[in-house]
Amino acid sequence: MEVERVQTGIRIEKRLLKVLKALAELKDLSLGDLLEGIVLHAFDGKTAFSKDTLAQIADLRKIYHLPLRAGDSHKLKDKSA
Repeated sequence: MEVERVQTGIRIEKRLLKVLKALAELKDLSLGDLLEGIVLHAFDGKTAFSKDTLAQIADLRKIYHLPLRAGDSHKLKDKSA
């Protein structure tokens, strides 16, 4: 299916971005393709990851010291704020 993609500038937590970039690299995807897949799965109420991929993510979270969980998502503040 053909789609129109746009460049966008987003702000994202530094360690989260590192995990996402590393996961995209492991899956041989661009970061944008990975994010599109995650969001489309979420919009359909489905998980975007297999058990094996979730294990890889757990390893990457340890490597990049990412303690954040879903419950933290509405509590995050910029250090500079």
